[in-house]
Amino acid sequence: MSHLFKTGIAAAAFSVASIAAYAADTTLTISSWAPPTHGMNAIMFPELTKAMEDATDGRVSAEIKYGLGSPPAQFDLILDGAADITWIFHGYSPGRFVSTKMIELPGYQGNAEAASVASWRAYDKFFAGLGEHKGVKVLAMMTHGPGALHSNAQISSLEDIAGMKLRLGGGVSGDVGAALGATGIRVPAPKVYETLASNSADGVMMPMEAKKSFKLFEVAKNTYQVPGGFYRGSFAVIMNQDTFDNLSDVDRMALSKVFGENLSRAAGKAWDQIDTAGMAALNENSDNNLTEASAADATKWQAMTGPLITKVIAEVSAKGVDATAAHAFIKEQMAAE
Repeated sequence: MSHLFKTGIAAAAFSVASIAAYAADTTLTISSWAPPTHGMNAIMFPELTKAMEDATDGRVSAEIKYGLGSPPAQFDLILDGAADITWIFHGYSPGRFVSTKMIELPGYQGNAEAASVASWRAYDKFFAGLGEHKGVKVLAMMTHGPGALHSNAQISSLEDIAGMKLRLGGGVSGDVGAALGATGIRVPAPKVYETLASNSADGVMMPMEAKKSFKLFEVAKNTYQVPGGFYRGSFAVIMNQDTFDNLSDVDRMALSKVFGENLSRAAGKAWDQIDTAGMAALNENSDNNLTEASAADATKWQAMTGPLITKVIAEVSAKGVDATAAHAFIKEQMAAE
């Protein structure tokens, strides 16, 4: 396979054109829940489709379909065979996924590509045996970039966050909101714009990409961030196991080179690319502002992360995993990237 997963809109556009050139024996259905313009749909899934076509000489292709289920319903949708591939946000299913909170912890240094590769390696080494994704084939693990606080009100310090009503996606972001004294509400990402526009929430914790992907530059014009981010959201790309098993031996072997760490890395690169686009949207709108935590607040935040990390390590350790070793492993892998 030549140069796997070139990032960029040009590559995505090329892949769309290439789909028509193949007469695929198998066309997989990708269920997606974010807008078509979101980087997962405009960049990552077209690149994945192109990579699958290249690896199988055109025998396996895919197409994206929208509206097949809500974001929290995606895992069961794949489990039931209503679609072949999707991406899930682990925080939408509290209690179902515990080990994935390890990659969401604050304190890691590195971009989404490094975090996504580390997440895959940690999953493969420590967590796959837990069976949290039982029934489906995990194609990749990925994270978005460092999470920030987006709001219409100007946030100048950590103390300003206490008492706010924040949309939090679940997972570690919920723990972070509680530690900061905020009241958390859970709303899937596609509903964030209307939640903020209706003043049902004062702000949202999401990565910088949301400034553009979910038009937060219109309804959350101020962004406050701490070094390394408040958290990172954990996702997986999953496939119906029967769909994979029913492919030919040759195609399964070929696709094994596309999936796993390669797909995790490509997905992380896409998240980094759309974070850059989100920052551009912030800078292009003169009424939008970015506030970096002061040195004093950065120190205060670092101290606050200790109990958060201890709590999650205890939760994951209770599953029978050496979570302390996993935490150290993730740090090492991200540093190596």
